[in-house]
Amino acid sequence: MAANPTMTLPHLVLRSLDRGWDYARWEGLPADGNRYEVLDGVLYMTTSPSNYHQWIDIQLLDLVGLPLRRKGIAYPFVAPIGLLIPGAQPAQPDFLLVRHENAGIISDGRIRGLPDLIAEILSPSNPELDTTTKLGIYARAGVPEYCIVRPATRDLLLYWGPDRATGIYAREALIAPDGRLASPTLPVEFAITDLFDGAPDTTL
Repeated sequence: MAANPTMTLPHLVLRSLDRGWDYARWEGLPADGNRYEVLDGVLYMTTSPSNYHQWIDIQLLDLVGLPLRRKGIAYPFVAPIGLLIPGAQPAQPDFLLVRHENAGIISDGRIRGLPDLIAEILSPSNPELDTTTKLGIYARAGVPEYCIVRPATRDLLLYWGPDRATGIYAREALIAPDGRLASPTLPVEFAITDLFDGAPDTTL
């Protein structure tokens, strides 16, 4: 049978069976192009994302990160970057911001403390990693604002008001494909369509 030319290799997420992973063990992993994260002691390995995933990451940098950097408000970072917070040793968010006044957490090649905004781009292979595992970790750590960009539906889930005791965000909103994101914690506003429109390849 001839191969289907529209088929692509899956974006895989694998996890360890044990919960004995930490930052020291993580540092010994190879730089092989995969993304490795240690979340609640479990090692997760994610293969390289799609072009579309990377396009959206660049759009986040263009729409959110660079404007705030130019205004002297925040420093933007995109994956791969090691984020060390309780429950994540490390996580590697797709995108994050650190306000200028919190720049002390940027040291020794890592982000060693709470960023002011984290955004993850949902992958079809394991959406629960962002919508459940990381959502709980970021809320427990006290990350002020968390965004989940959903390429399949071209919308965005927004969370703010973290409750460290329960690991739940007090406030959440779904920003529809024709809506605008107005950050509740930062001077950021843009049309959701701007995250997706113009991409040369929208394969998930």
